[in-house]
Amino acid sequence: MKKVWFAPLKTMNTDEVAAKVMALYEKAEIKKILAKDEYTAVKIHFGEKNNTGHIRPDWIKPLLKAFKETGTKPFLTDTNTLYRGQRQNSIDHLLQAYEHGFSIENLGVPIIIADGLLSKNYSEVPIKGQHFQTVKIANDILHSHSLVVLSHLTGHILSGFGAAIKNLAMGCAPRSGKQMQHADIRPQVTVEKCRACGLCIKWCPKDAIVIYDGAAKIDTEKCYGCGECIASCRHQAIKHSYADSSVNLQEKMAEYALGAIQDKEGKVCYINFLTHITKECDCVNKAQDKISEDIGILASYDPVAIDQASLDLLQDKTQEDILKRIWPNNDYNAQLAHAEKIGLGSRKYELIEI
Repeated sequence: MKKVWFAPLKTMNTDEVAAKVMALYEKAEIKKILAKDEYTAVKIHFGEKNNTGHIRPDWIKPLLKAFKETGTKPFLTDTNTLYRGQRQNSIDHLLQAYEHGFSIENLGVPIIIADGLLSKNYSEVPIKGQHFQTVKIANDILHSHSLVVLSHLTGHILSGFGAAIKNLAMGCAPRSGKQMQHADIRPQVTVEKCRACGLCIKWCPKDAIVIYDGAAKIDTEKCYGCGECIASCRHQAIKHSYADSSVNLQEKMAEYALGAIQDKEGKVCYINFLTHITKECDCVNKAQDKISEDIGILASYDPVAIDQASLDLLQDKTQEDILKRIWPNNDYNAQLAHAEKIGLGSRKYELIEI
């Protein structure tokens, strides 16, 4: 039975949120994974342009200060995105992070985009998986001594939800690794719904879409399944083929997550923020309404346990399995079940409220 510490939130006052994060730091004894002169990667999503649901920098400022006081060398990190946006290369990614307040002046720690300028800074990590025998992990995360994974619970258009496992899987992989996880996704256009607006063309990173006979047409040879066209379509004219594609994606995510922590036993901690929970993830370049009241913050040393606890708390708060209702074709249990099967963690947990 894995321990998951839970700090409920009564308000979203910045000082209260930061205090709850520090309470978790103390109660979960996160200090024990840190060591003097070691490198500590603090994995976080900086939020796409116009996104408002992401973890706020001031919520973690005292936490980063506490890390530095141990003598460890913390840095904030993420990897570049598969889709077109403000985080597709390290330069624009860094500028977007600074725009959202993640600056060394504000937080006292640097940002390092872990997969490098053009997402080519990675190594092949051997794992024992069903889909992969090796996975591609960004070097600056791979070679860090310890890892603190800060995740924002959200729904997700392809995997049903995203939190710690997805943050490890997609967030620690270079663009080529992200593509391998998405490879089974096959978008399809419903011609009757298409308005030929061209928005999907704008966001397709492979230039795989054209307008033909008054509707979008996807070149399946060029498409690598990132799903950006699905997310960007305002008319619900593009769907993906659900025949096992979401299941395969989620299982591949679990295997990539395993690779991300392969050599870090006893040196990884997870903190999940159940705040401004939205239908889609923080990669969406717009403000989104929340689908639930704010709940709180969790900490654990097990990514499966903390994600399971996060989903259970959300279901308890909303009195329904709201993410299954929103994404009925994407059963998130596939992600959790496969993660448990390959030894990433356990779905059985003890919730400790602080």
